[in-house]
Amino acid sequence: MRKVKRLVRLSTLALALIIGLTGCGSANKESTDASSSSKSDTKQAAVAGGELTFALATSPDTLDPHRSGLAVAVRVLRTIYDSLVVQLPDGSIKPWLATEWTVAPDGLSYTFKLRKDVKFHDGTPFNAEAVKFSYDRILDPATKAANSVALIKPYKSSEVIDEYTIKINLETPSRAFLGNLSQALLGIVSPTSAKKSGDQFGKNPVGSGPFTFAKWEENATIQVKRNPDYAWAPELVENKGKSYLDQITFSIVPEEATRIGSVQSKQVLAGETVPPQNVVSLKSDASLQVLQVNTTGLPYTLFINQRKTPWGDVKARQALQAAIDVDAIVKTLYLGTYARAWSPLSPGVVGYDASLENGIKPDAAKANKLFDELGWVKGADGIRVKDGKKLTLHYVDGSPNREKRNDIAVMIQQQLKPIGVVVEVEITKDTANVVYTKGEYDIYGNSQVNSDPNALYAFYHTSDPKARPSLPGLTDPQVDKWLEQGAIENDDKKRVELYKQVQKSIIDQAAIIPIYVFPYTVAASKTVKGLKFDPLGYPLFNDAFIQK
Repeated sequence: MRKVKRLVRLSTLALALIIGLTGCGSANKESTDASSSSKSDTKQAAVAGGELTFALATSPDTLDPHRSGLAVAVRVLRTIYDSLVVQLPDGSIKPWLATEWTVAPDGLSYTFKLRKDVKFHDGTPFNAEAVKFSYDRILDPATKAANSVALIKPYKSSEVIDEYTIKINLETPSRAFLGNLSQALLGIVSPTSAKKSGDQFGKNPVGSGPFTFAKWEENATIQVKRNPDYAWAPELVENKGKSYLDQITFSIVPEEATRIGSVQSKQVLAGETVPPQNVVSLKSDASLQVLQVNTTGLPYTLFINQRKTPWGDVKARQALQAAIDVDAIVKTLYLGTYARAWSPLSPGVVGYDASLENGIKPDAAKANKLFDELGWVKGADGIRVKDGKKLTLHYVDGSPNREKRNDIAVMIQQQLKPIGVVVEVEITKDTANVVYTKGEYDIYGNSQVNSDPNALYAFYHTSDPKARPSLPGLTDPQVDKWLEQGAIENDDKKRVELYKQVQKSIIDQAAIIPIYVFPYTVAASKTVKGLKFDPLGYPLFNDAFIQK
């Protein structure tokens, strides 16, 4: 039996809070401001010492990078773990724990030379065996790895050539592989501690990063402390040695008003995910700064489950596409601070198809016509019926109300009612079970931070029967072929065209409803200097310090 649903009421929306956009600025402008701010900060003399308190919007699921499925976890993971390589804002890949590498002519193997001066926080030496252990661990079913599995594909095996040389073998060539190795979810873990802690490694994480794990009070705080031996930071930051900060305390504060209030009252020095309605007031506070950078990858997207009736029919999905007014949702909820999404990819990712912008317009007449053609006829109560069954859409979303996603569900519930569709909104903390295990949803929203268009593969390629089903359940041999070729295509122009065809087909088939591009926004005291963001939009604390 399905769990009892919590039906979200329209009254939960502050629809009256539509304010003028003067002073808000665009997301792109904010991204530039964040970059220039951090550059100017690092010109000041850095001050060693002190604690940075940083409020998170939700709790990480685990601090095991290979098992995490949440972006919020990466905010903390990046302080604890290093990666083999780093990706710079221009997309180039540079050394980190690896000093150099060569690629086989067939693209099926990479040979990395490794640093010889690195140690994990528990004293274990970093070497080729540690790299092999970490990557093999992701594929080990006992690890129960999450997003790291998709990122590391098509990894096959590793060969330890000598203590500081490793050869990595792939099942197929991959244009995305090297960039994916730069992500925190493929961070290198201490083999000693991972073996010792087993399933509890996520509560006792050990890497080689600039901060060491100190403690985690469930649903309250996570604390990391300076790694005094750190001396191998990547080119992405200026401070290559130990951090200026003594420690960082991440406070978990899901309630928006409380989180922002704690920044304003100086209870914490910085807080993430600033609600749109607070951006203007925070910018006008002389003691505060607002830093914002657009994330890249897959924007927040509503996936329509084609395994459920009637959504397996393209006409039914196109009816939803025509009935849902995305512009109204984004403008009402985000007040001009979030950009609307138009594609399965966000701007900034290679191959993004800008021609899709402004291509879909709300069209109630079209939606009604399509449902009529499918035999779903409006009854006396205005609800469509076919074969005695009402047209019901089961919309699942997670709790807490991250980025006002629950409110999106409510608005869609209201928008589809005049079309004759009953939307049952289920808000649950157990999306892993409801969505990924049981598949009990007609619509579910999700996003993914990524730097390569190959991220589309895991979501839109026909699912492997032995693997977790994809969210939309799309099965299209032509899309599969484009995705497979895009993963290995060496000609950049051809690769871009392949991914443009994928994006257009996904929109034409109404497999999804793209909603917004998430701008990662941090409000901080002006005493916080040197806070930077990586190309994916995650904060970096190597250069951060607190001005006395």
